[in-house]
Amino acid sequence: MYEPSVCLVAQGAKRVQLGDDSFVYDANHFLITAVHLPTLVQIIEASPEKPYLGLRLTLDLREVSQLMLDSSLPQPRAQRSSRGMATGEVTGPLVNAFQRLIDLLDDETDIPILSPVIQKEIIYRLLVGDQGDRLRQIASTGSQGNQIARAIDWLKGNFTSPLRIDDLATKVNMSTSTFHHHFRTLTAMSPLQYQKMLRLNEARRLMLTERLDATTAAFNVGYESASQFCREYGRLFGAPPLRDINRLRQTSAAA
Repeated sequence: MYEPSVCLVAQGAKRVQLGDDSFVYDANHFLITAVHLPTLVQIIEASPEKPYLGLRLTLDLREVSQLMLDSSLPQPRAQRSSRGMATGEVTGPLVNAFQRLIDLLDDETDIPILSPVIQKEIIYRLLVGDQGDRLRQIASTGSQGNQIARAIDWLKGNFTSPLRIDDLATKVNMSTSTFHHHFRTLTAMSPLQYQKMLRLNEARRLMLTERLDATTAAFNVGYESASQFCREYGRLFGAPPLRDINRLRQTSAAA
């Protein structure tokens, strides 16, 4: 199932590319992702003296939903966000809660009791913050954001299979046109483009870590044409598969 998460940076900065949208987060801004999104990520600020340091916390949707039912929960500060990813302002109370969560590692006997309490506080800080409405939408059972999240969850597990948009829309109880509209609004891409991103990223991983050739990787992720795979791979990653993988390996060896 989809897992909303929040990412914080203690040192450095990172850029996340989602379609044509770019999100930069650093020590003053967090990144919240309401659904799984295929993205391109780049660390844009780091050095040997000050390496990039960050953390990611997966949010418990049941806890989010339970807090939303509390009538005393204040409303979030900002207007509704349409994307499934956004950056928000890092506040003192939010940093303080994360620091106390990390400090539990010094005495692991405290974790079972105190970790759930602190994570609940973090969820509260996010719900009442400037990106709280995005989190509320995705946690609301039956909401359009929740329906698209379920479709994304299905795509993640079935991206190698042929995609019929009508069937996927039916799975999440939406009309095809409404599904298309809200999917693009949330993810900045169409369902077919989303599937393509999943396929290409998985093929890149297979070639890099399992040393498959391009044709085998293409067929493993669902492509029926190796030439089409190479064209789409080059458009996404800026180079044909073999050249791109060799570049990644050389960069890794140099590092």
